[in-house]
Amino acid sequence: MLPFFKKASRKGSVFFGVFAALATMGIGALSYGLAQPRTQTKHYSHGLTQNTSNNWHIKIQEVLKPTAYTARYLVTVLEKDQQYATGKLLLSISMDSVVSNLNVDDELVFSAFPKVISKPLNPHLFNYQKYMRNQGVLHQVSLKKEACQSLSYTSSTLKGIAAKLRKKLIKKMEEQAFGAEELSIIKALILGERNSITETTYTNYKNAGALHLLAISGLHIGVLLLIIQWLLKPLLQLPNGRIIQLGLTVLLLWSFAFLAGLSPSVIRAVTMFSFLAYAAFLNRPANNFNILALSFFFTLLLAPMSLFKVGFQLSYSAVVAILWIYPMLQKFWNPKPWLLKKSWQLLAVSIAAQLGVLPLSLFYFHQFPSLFFISSLLIIPFLGIILGGGILIIGLSLLDSAPVLLTVSYNALIATMNHVIAWIANKEAFIFKAIVLDIPQLLLSYLIIIGLVLFLKKVRFKKAIVLLASITLFQVWTLYMQYVTQHKERLLLAHQTRNTIVLHQKGELLKVLAKDQNNTSYMANAFALGERIQSVVDVPIKNTYRWKGKTLIIIDSSAVYPKTNRPVDYLVLTQSSKVHLDRVLELLQPKVVLADGSNYANVVQRWRTSCDQKKLPFHYTGEKGAYYFE
Repeated sequence: MLPFFKKASRKGSVFFGVFAALATMGIGALSYGLAQPRTQTKHYSHGLTQNTSNNWHIKIQEVLKPTAYTARYLVTVLEKDQQYATGKLLLSISMDSVVSNLNVDDELVFSAFPKVISKPLNPHLFNYQKYMRNQGVLHQVSLKKEACQSLSYTSSTLKGIAAKLRKKLIKKMEEQAFGAEELSIIKALILGERNSITETTYTNYKNAGALHLLAISGLHIGVLLLIIQWLLKPLLQLPNGRIIQLGLTVLLLWSFAFLAGLSPSVIRAVTMFSFLAYAAFLNRPANNFNILALSFFFTLLLAPMSLFKVGFQLSYSAVVAILWIYPMLQKFWNPKPWLLKKSWQLLAVSIAAQLGVLPLSLFYFHQFPSLFFISSLLIIPFLGIILGGGILIIGLSLLDSAPVLLTVSYNALIATMNHVIAWIANKEAFIFKAIVLDIPQLLLSYLIIIGLVLFLKKVRFKKAIVLLASITLFQVWTLYMQYVTQHKERLLLAHQTRNTIVLHQKGELLKVLAKDQNNTSYMANAFALGERIQSVVDVPIKNTYRWKGKTLIIIDSSAVYPKTNRPVDYLVLTQSSKVHLDRVLELLQPKVVLADGSNYANVVQRWRTSCDQKKLPFHYTGEKGAYYFE
């Protein structure tokens, strides 16, 4: 009977596991569905009328990085046409407006028609529409001077109170003896404020593999957790000291999250490490994965759209890899000398984290900084001092009692860190760029990493087969995609303001035909990267082409075009040509008329009217994006 009961017990556990997994996925799907605008009956998008203005009452939720001409905000809709409404909008306000300098929790009323956030006009560029949609934002509103009114009396939220405190802290920090570059890093490290970081500094941290230092993430909260637990260690001598330590640890972690503005990334990291602190309290390390899964579940339950955020994916991938791979690396080599041991521990943590995020990093950013371990060895050992010192200085600055010597020393420390990062970033030979992974390669890459770790953990023939099979599948898919690229030929009219660009892909060669060849690199390189093209060459643009048996004529500002006795398939109008379009249409009889970004909007509208009258297809790249000649 005993084997029978054992067998039944195992079956029960399997059924319970399957039931728990299905229930979790069902709750996740329900939570995601409820977060969608179409399922929210009060969402502002219901009942929107084309080109009809609505009266809006909104609250500022987040201050975004401004552009050269506009201040940008993420706002929550409170009312639409004096009716309660929900949802989020992207709000842009002209810099010269009297209300352009707004804060979290400020409320505005205005009349405007929200526009759908545009897709990228050229292929393989950053899709801002998709990025904002994953945050629940579908529309944007652009306001000019005096187009909105700021309300005097508004309600306060916890996030708004945190933002006011952070603004006060930043003002106090600006009064100290910090350099502009150093202060921007301090604000990013301690307060999560990255809007003032220069493009050069940001690029240096990215190329050095240290970009995670500029965003408060699991690394910062993990280091902070260690500092807090070390400071609270004497409490363990008290009765119920472990419970008191846990309570104070969680309280201090969330106080730091409040200090950093309660941004989604900070809340995510603090939630994760609050659960891990609880796991440490239980003194059962085997539960770490369960605790991590629990934090993952609750984070997505409250904010299901977080699943599609790059930071969310990278954070959990790194933590899972550290919890799984780091102990194996420690068993692989455990040196006795203290300095060597600590250095190896830091290196092992970095290797584990990089393995966890490597496929995602290549998928999203297409580059790999091979000197990441130098950044880890030179910066992370001092991260506790940097974080602790920064919090101390902020606290003393708030009390107007920060010693000048302490401020100057901390400024020198941050400046040294910036110089180290810049030195590493300048070793461009060690930065592997233009690496493209698609979704199958992303999944196969993780399968290879998992197979490799399992094989090294315990060598078995079956594990070796799984590892070799995943590597083979990755190679087969890569060769297949290379074959597809080599046999692909396409021609497209791209969109660029004040320029005419035609891209011709033939296999792994891309010809860039442009009027201004000095202003094509960004778009051409993005297209080449997305299409796995190996070689890019610039070619002067001409006025007439033959493409797969069809005729393409380009008319520029010279208004010169060839005379032909047969109909033209494609007519491209550029540089706001003063050509008499009706006469040209009668003479050339094109099947499709196109206008690119080199034309003035009023000229394009006149051309569109002429084509509509003749019922000719008209394509303007400034509205519909790049045009593929097929």
